Amino acid sequence: MANPLNHSDSETRRHLLQAALKSFADRGYSATSVQQIVDAARVSKPALYYYFKDKAGLFAALVDQAHDERYRLMQEAAQRGGTLAEKLEEIAAAIFEFSVRNRELMRLAFATAFAASGEAPGQTRCREKGKRAFGFIRALIELGQASGELDRRFSVEELAMGIYGQFNSHVMVRLLVPECPLDRRTAQQVVRLFLEGAAGLTPGRNGKHRSPRTGPVRAN
Repeated sequence: MANPLNHSDSETRRHLLQAALKSFADRGYSATSVQQIVDAARVSKPALYYYFKDKAGLFAALVDQAHDERYRLMQEAAQRGGTLAEKLEEIAAAIFEFSVRNRELMRLAFATAFAASGEAPGQTRCREKGKRAFGFIRALIELGQASGELDRRFSVEELAMGIYGQFNSHVMVRLLVPECPLDRRTAQQVVRLFLEGAAGLTPGRNGKHRSPRTGPVRAN
């Protein structure tokens, strides 16, 4: 799997990004100084300012890379699937693997997305990139509904939010509880639950559905 810190960057820039990531993850944005970053990267301040405008620019670059690499992996993963279910499973597995390997980077990305206004740099771009990823999932859901793979009782927005919300919820739980599994099997189960549901509905009379526990269920 590709390192989110782009290999086309110079060695000095990569060292700065890696040092900054550790410092921001350990201390937070406000408590991290430029001096701490350059000391950890073993470079001079002029070297930092050659690649980044300031500390905020360095932080924003890290968040950008988290979103951009994640989005790239989502696009590649979708190409590996044939059916909608296969595409969603591949996407989930790619997101989960990336998140496990880049835990601190994902912490920064989520923290930036939910930070109060002015609390962390790069918030606007972070939200724009989040919308881009959601739009990608939404487009897949729309195709799935058009092909008959998904129920038309629900809107495209509702279905896209349902599955993409599950992907992100699992990542956030893993950040809080590292021992929770976040692997291929988890991806399979998340997609299966989304597509099949958990109520155990079985066909009943007159086209209605019956739950083993609750009886008839009326479709909207």
